[in-house]
Amino acid sequence: MIQPELVKKQRILMAVLSALIIVTIVIGMGLGDASLSYDRLIPTIMGQGTFKEEFVLFSIRLPRVLITVLAGMALALSGAILQGITRNDLADPGIIGINSGAGVAIAVFFLFFPIEAGTFIYMLPLCAFLGALLTAVLIYAFSYKKNEGLQPVKMVLVGVGFSTALSGVMIVLISSAEREKVDFIAKWLSGNIWGTDWPFIWALLPWLLLLIPFTLYKANRLNLLSLSEPVAIGIGVSIEKERIILLLTAVALAASAVSVTGGIAFIGLIAPHMAKALVGPRNQLFIPIAILLGGWLLLFADTLGRNLVDPDGLPAGIMVALIGAPYFMYLLLKK
Repeated sequence: MIQPELVKKQRILMAVLSALIIVTIVIGMGLGDASLSYDRLIPTIMGQGTFKEEFVLFSIRLPRVLITVLAGMALALSGAILQGITRNDLADPGIIGINSGAGVAIAVFFLFFPIEAGTFIYMLPLCAFLGALLTAVLIYAFSYKKNEGLQPVKMVLVGVGFSTALSGVMIVLISSAEREKVDFIAKWLSGNIWGTDWPFIWALLPWLLLLIPFTLYKANRLNLLSLSEPVAIGIGVSIEKERIILLLTAVALAASAVSVTGGIAFIGLIAPHMAKALVGPRNQLFIPIAILLGGWLLLFADTLGRNLVDPDGLPAGIMVALIGAPYFMYLLLKK
């Protein structure tokens, strides 16, 4: 039984975070090289803007902020799931190597397969998912002991090792590639939001529409998986089956996000922890908060980064790392 006070607090926080996301979106749409004054935003949205204003808003600014919010939500939810199934507060798709696996798959696809403009956008999440899935399976296999089950701490250490090894594979792949393709992959590695057009939103949105409700449906299972294995088994939970299903969900969310935003870490680490600090560890309560926090954090990092340094700004991945790395060290020392 969830206390009514906590439910009320959750709803208030969700309303506050939703408002914060909207305010940050509005601020972001008015910032940039091409000027678009705030008093012209509403008329332009209503179709009463000039050609320049409509082009800046609908073709440049709005798709970028929407894809950033969606990707942040996906990464936060992926991190929350990984922390639940591993019972490890340091689990994050970027830290344990899932993002790196997706990146290598995207690099192989981008460098060695014929690219068709019509299908490229929609193939990227699928390629990223396959690469991330293979990486996750290998990490799981190396972290699993037959008589003891999954070793949470070992999974993080194995994941860090895989992440480092895959970074080396990425360097080998791009060492002999064409200059233009190397530039693209380098931007991807730094977490540069590159999928800034409407088709990228349609490529990412179905994954979220399907997997967010599914994860909320599985929230009680995540609560049980956070218990010790003997207790969960005693209650009647099929631990390995649930872990595999939820691991696939986390991989799909992370892969779909990084396929259009690049290699962004720490969102999946920070957002769930902040949400738990606000409403407690029950997944039904903190997952919606974590989703909104992840969307806002990545949006804030991207808005700040692209307006901080001229002419191209700082990639969102670097801005998030500046925030997330100290927090990761704090958690590491604490645990």
